[in-house]
Amino acid sequence: MQTIANVRQAEAWNGPEGVHWADNADRYDAMARGINEPLLTAAGIGERDRVLDVGCGNGHFTRLAARRTAGQVLGVDISAPMIARARTTATGEGITNATFEEGDAQVYAFPTAAFDVAVSRGGVMFFDDPVAAFTNIGRALRPGGRLAFAGPGDAAPEHARAFGALAPLMRRPSPAARGMGSLTDPARIEAVLTAAGFADVSVARVEVPCVWGRDADDAVSFYFSLGPVTVNLAGVDEATVTKVRDEVRSALREFEGPTGVSVLGTIWLVTAVHP
Repeated sequence: MQTIANVRQAEAWNGPEGVHWADNADRYDAMARGINEPLLTAAGIGERDRVLDVGCGNGHFTRLAARRTAGQVLGVDISAPMIARARTTATGEGITNATFEEGDAQVYAFPTAAFDVAVSRGGVMFFDDPVAAFTNIGRALRPGGRLAFAGPGDAAPEHARAFGALAPLMRRPSPAARGMGSLTDPARIEAVLTAAGFADVSVARVEVPCVWGRDADDAVSFYFSLGPVTVNLAGVDEATVTKVRDEVRSALREFEGPTGVSVLGTIWLVTAVHP
């Protein structure tokens, strides 16, 4: 039986929000597509590197990593619905060097020194004890192994313009979104990784496009289906919700283009070395 330290996260990501992410994998992957190349470049995956993807979700970034190496790639996530989706998609795409396991990376029994590089496209933001989690991830890396991850950055002006009408109603995180702000301060990121035994920590602010939908109508439909939004709008009167949806839709017209509704956001791109 697997050990779970992040019990609330396990409950959330195996509940409605985890199912929503699994059922809308293509939408979430499109939303995060701008992160892929900066993170792959930062990870510097070699042709035979063994890769660990922490908080792999539906496995999109795991599959990208697997295409960069002949080595084995392991994706781990606490969400059973997303792990099931990841396995199905990888099989359908004929990827044979990627495997997926359901587990809590904070306490997962990774083999010692088994990986050359650990990556994460946002999945390391949710640990109850980040130092313990990164210490565990560090044990899985060989001496000199690399860590590269992306997480939410500071406030982006475009995002505020696009979704500002909703901001007054967003008073609390959804169950799955708890912890997302745990590693948004560069000084804290460096302190956590240093305490976990990493060195040469680098934190860079990177602007990336985030695609929310084909057009403003499609983007509003998707955005208002997200867990944090539905949680905060529960109990809000219908007239207010309709008004806010209309205001967001109008604001998103500015961001419509050939690739869809693309709104510039920011990430922290983090790299470190395990001595």
